[in-house]
Amino acid sequence: MHETIDHRPAWLKDALFYQIFPERFANGDSSNDPSGVQPWGGKPTGKNFFGGDIQGIIDHLDYVKDLGANAIYLNPVFASSSNHKYTTSDYMKIDPEFGTNDLFKKLVDTCHQKEIRIIIDGVFNHTGVDFWAFEDIKKNGAASKYAAWYNIYSYPVNPPNNPNYECWWRLGSLPKLMVDNPEVKAYLFDVARYWTSMGIDGWRLDVPNEIPHDFWIEWRKLVKSVNPECYIVGEIWDDASAWLHGDQFDGVMNYEWRKSCLDFFCREKISAKEFDEQLANLRSLYPPDANYDLQNLLGSHDTERYLTLCDGDVAKVKLSVLFQMTYLGAPMVYYGDEIGIEGGKDPDCRRTMIWDQSKWNKDLRAHFQKMIFLRNELPALRRGDITSISADDDLLIFKRSTNNQNVFVAINRSANRREFKISSAKNLKDVMTEEIFQCENGALTLNVTGMSGRVLISA
Repeated sequence: MHETIDHRPAWLKDALFYQIFPERFANGDSSNDPSGVQPWGGKPTGKNFFGGDIQGIIDHLDYVKDLGANAIYLNPVFASSSNHKYTTSDYMKIDPEFGTNDLFKKLVDTCHQKEIRIIIDGVFNHTGVDFWAFEDIKKNGAASKYAAWYNIYSYPVNPPNNPNYECWWRLGSLPKLMVDNPEVKAYLFDVARYWTSMGIDGWRLDVPNEIPHDFWIEWRKLVKSVNPECYIVGEIWDDASAWLHGDQFDGVMNYEWRKSCLDFFCREKISAKEFDEQLANLRSLYPPDANYDLQNLLGSHDTERYLTLCDGDVAKVKLSVLFQMTYLGAPMVYYGDEIGIEGGKDPDCRRTMIWDQSKWNKDLRAHFQKMIFLRNELPALRRGDITSISADDDLLIFKRSTNNQNVFVAINRSANRREFKISSAKNLKDVMTEEIFQCENGALTLNVTGMSGRVLISA
């Protein structure tokens, strides 16, 4: 007997995601390199290739585990002619430059052996122009049995630089699928059934706002019938409440949360009070349980690198990560952010992972590890309620609590040392520094140095 469709995966509350862009993470098998492959570490463009593949991911799962992550999100892995693989040519086939379906199954199994969950990208709004159904339309015109799979304005079909068909954001390389067509829907449902049955733990859905809600309601029923614990997360950049009623997605990539983090930590455009109010408002938009299933990200393949947005200020990144790992929701780290990789807008944010440890910011990576370790060690940081205690110009204090544990978090964005008080019947210990603060008359007076934070538990 399967769970009801609004069932949320139990593992999400303990999830910590590591996002991998497969073409740029690691080259584990040079025999499947694309022609004209560039030397690792070169400058990324919209069209060049560096040879990253699935074997490379398998080879470095221990690195992911060592960082403390227990789930990975992969950008598209299906057959496609582009380096980003959002131009699908075959949904049932792993891209040959990444490996084979059997190798992908090995990746899934190896992840599970190492207690790592794996979610993959589902790009169902559009295909590439070399997708087999679109190829047939180009060949046979209006007589193609797949003509109704797309919205073709006239025949013959024009090349992508002058599309005469509906496409995503007028990009001729991305013709839009008519997902309401019963044949298209049946095909995409077969795709979802095939990969979910292979054992993946979730789907990240690309531009799902371009697809009707009714499609996602049916799609969820299908996926949950195969695996009730399968995580469904949508790429929604603003208010996602329409998708989070329990009948469509479990969570979304929390870009609204990221906006607030950028304004508070990086740009220093808002006060702690405004930051706190924005966070509370965002939480109020969604069902309480859904807030725990959101992917809280500071950067992704679609944004500038976070360190770059902070103008190279590592202290700002560290403080942001401290907040990310103590806030409710599932944190997600974009590959390489933990070692200080920089990069501007796409495609520069998709640089190759650095495996030469002499080029790492090891202090930054140690901070990521430490904060992830704390999150993994303290149940209240993963599963607890959140209560705002105080917020002024630069100092934010909040509490995460379960029945068995209280964790106080203080974030000081200013350059100056700050003192503050917390009501508590017990002495408190800073779990990062091991300092003990004594309780006097039901309260504690504490301090936090500039551009720093404290995470405090009962001593």
